[in-house]
Amino acid sequence: MYKDSLVTAETLDSGLINLLLHNSAISQEQSSHVLDTMTLDGRAAPDALIANQVLSSDALARTLGDYFKEPVGNITDYPYMTTCEQLDKRSLCLNHSVLPLKIVDSMLYLAVSDPTDLDAQDEFRFATGLMIRPIIVDHLQLKGALRKLYGKNIEASCKDTLSVSNSELEELADFDISESTDDLMTDEAPVSRYIQQVILDAVRKQASDVHFEPFEQSYRIRFRLDGILQLHSSPPAGVSRRLSTRLKILAKLNIAERRLPQDGRIKLNISDSKSVDMRVSTLPTLWGEKVVLRILDGGSVALDIDSLGYNEKQKADYLHALDRPQGMILITGPTGSGKTVSLYTGLKYLNTAERNIATAEDPVEINLPGINQVNINNDIGLDFAKALRAFLRQDPDVVMVGEIRDLETAEIGIKAAQTGHLVLSTLHTNSAAESITRLANMGVAPYNLAASLSLVIAQRLARRLCKHCKEPHPADDNQLIALQKHYPSLRTESIYKAAPEGCDHCNHGYIGRVGIYEVVPISTELAEAIGQGASASRLQNISSASGALTLQESGIEKLNEGIVSLTELQRVISL
Repeated sequence: MYKDSLVTAETLDSGLINLLLHNSAISQEQSSHVLDTMTLDGRAAPDALIANQVLSSDALARTLGDYFKEPVGNITDYPYMTTCEQLDKRSLCLNHSVLPLKIVDSMLYLAVSDPTDLDAQDEFRFATGLMIRPIIVDHLQLKGALRKLYGKNIEASCKDTLSVSNSELEELADFDISESTDDLMTDEAPVSRYIQQVILDAVRKQASDVHFEPFEQSYRIRFRLDGILQLHSSPPAGVSRRLSTRLKILAKLNIAERRLPQDGRIKLNISDSKSVDMRVSTLPTLWGEKVVLRILDGGSVALDIDSLGYNEKQKADYLHALDRPQGMILITGPTGSGKTVSLYTGLKYLNTAERNIATAEDPVEINLPGINQVNINNDIGLDFAKALRAFLRQDPDVVMVGEIRDLETAEIGIKAAQTGHLVLSTLHTNSAAESITRLANMGVAPYNLAASLSLVIAQRLARRLCKHCKEPHPADDNQLIALQKHYPSLRTESIYKAAPEGCDHCNHGYIGRVGIYEVVPISTELAEAIGQGASASRLQNISSASGALTLQESGIEKLNEGIVSLTELQRVISL
């Protein structure tokens, strides 16, 4: 159903759209809009219908069920996970958005949201040798089940050819790597194909990191999904050296050096139109080299301030600081708290033809056209301070420094903020007030901080509850009752928790993440206190008195709105 982008709306032949049009389920004008969407965006017909709000997913299923005189099926009524594992036809499922539900005798029951896609049925008939019985299902439910099984669809140029069986890896484990390294230099070798398969799975599931971990009797590969590490697979322990060596070859690292940590990068083309950059880190451990890949998939990040989780006041404060011609905006939080996305959302807002924007990052994680981005390279002496000095000779309007790590970088950034430039940067501290005292402890003069800072944001990322399966949290829970004594704004009757098993739309009750923020504009009173060298607790009191929510209070807001669970909030914030 995915058509070539060169096909025009006039020549595009969609059986589903024609069927709906001829049965007056949609109008001629609606069909034209849908066909345009299919042509321009390469979407399947059901996706285009839903995107154009012509038919809802439920209405589409009911319309097709009425036409074909078939009841609409429910995927959860079938043992589809077992069937999919048995058939192992991931590429066919993703390419056609269909799902094998069950096999009875020689009949395969196939979940479809577009029963006019006869190619899907023909390909499954040929691939399995079974007769096909299509079952009409809700399109969004079908996509949810596919996402749960395989992650998001990526049309890879290397599909079934990537598949590597455990027996192939076990055979390799019987041979010493020193006997044959030629197989590690080619993309066609089993180990190479296996690594590509793992990376492709990680990108599909939108993992942020991939951990390759050797142990004495086992080997473990884990993905970090929505901030939590989850086991992906356990190849034979004997292929440990081969896996780490192949990853080092891809990252152009020294394969002979196994005693010291190394860092590198990999760029992998996973389809004709999509490539993924990865930061690679190796670490010598007791049983071999552990390798961690940080996936820098900037294309999957939506830099939309409305989707980040700010409330209306916090959003207004951030935009007001961005609209100022000069000053410093600091974003603080631990590693993995979403600071980079918050920074780039601000840069995207500022990115106009009238502004000269330069960034210094280690490394550049998101590519934004129109912005001059510099990769820090400490090996050749290009650090943040040197890049920042160079920026100031390039007539900048906006400067972004990936992280303030030392006094030199802090002082240059503060001088830039005082001389007509807007400066954005990050710090690793726990709260907004602590970031101010941290800079003072670095050696930055308090009066310079008071004169240059315009906004400080502290943030965390919490997993978002799945709206399809979240469950009410018992209002008489002792934890909630105790918490309400400290936070009277907590509404115990509106709190939800994650469904333990989750559903076809989510990952164990959670889907995606949402930011929790403390946004502190630097008021006149706060600037005076900073200039006087006030403690973090005093700065916090002044901030709270002005109406700025703490991280804990922002978390309670998200809890009341049913966006996060109490368990998740306690994991990321101390309540």
